[in-house]
Amino acid sequence: MAGLGYRLAASTIWAILTRAGAGPAPRRAGPTWTEFLTAQVKGVLACDFLHVDTIGLTRIYLLFLMEVATRRVHLLGATTNPTGEWVAQQARNLMLDLGERTNRFRFLIRDRDAKYTTMFDTVFRAEGIKVLRTPPQAPRANAFAERWVRTARRECLDRILIYNTRHLLAVLGEYLAHYNGHRPHQGRGQRPPDRDTVPALVTDLGAVRVRRRRVVHGLINEYEQAA
Repeated sequence: MAGLGYRLAASTIWAILTRAGAGPAPRRAGPTWTEFLTAQVKGVLACDFLHVDTIGLTRIYLLFLMEVATRRVHLLGATTNPTGEWVAQQARNLMLDLGERTNRFRFLIRDRDAKYTTMFDTVFRAEGIKVLRTPPQAPRANAFAERWVRTARRECLDRILIYNTRHLLAVLGEYLAHYNGHRPHQGRGQRPPDRDTVPALVTDLGAVRVRRRRVVHGLINEYEQAA
C-alpha cells in the first residue's frame, strides 16, 4: 500500500486483520507460548545468566538452569570470563549430574546470548532435547528463569556483600538449599521444588511446637513443626 501512495494507520491494519480472523504475525495458528508451556511444562528446562558485582567491582557471571515443572534450580558454575567453551563444559557437567533423569526433558529455553555456542546446543541435542531460543529482547519468553533472578536478588544477593567467586558460590549454595528444599512456591501448591507433599494442616496452634532455623548468614528464617 505504501508503494501505491496510500498511508494507513496501524489501527486500520489491525481492524482489517481482525475481521479476517488473522492473528499477529508471525503466528497464524497453533498454541500460544503460554499454552505451549502449560502443556509441556514437565519436559521443559530454562537457563540464563545472573551477574553479581563484588565489593572490589569485579563482575561474576553465574550460569544456572531450572526444571520448570518443579522450579528446581541447578547452579552450573561461576566465572569472571564466561567463554563459549566454558559454558559448553558446564552443560556437559549438568548432563552427567542428571544421569537417567535427562530422558524426562524435551525442551531447553534460552536467550540469544552469544555465549551459548553451537557446542552448547549440541550437548542438549545429543540427549534428545530441543533448544528453543527466545525472541530478541523478550525476557517474558524466559519468565521462569527471569523470575528466579529477581527472587535471588531480592531475598539474598541484594542483602549481602560478596567478596569473590568462592564467597558467592558459598552464599548461593546455601540459598539454593533453602530454595529447593524449603521455600514454598505458589505455582506448586505451596510445595518446595524437592518435596511432593506439604505438612498436614494444624487445627490447634497451641499444641504445636515450631522450630526456627536461620540460613544464609541469618538473612532467612526457616520454620517447621518440631518433632
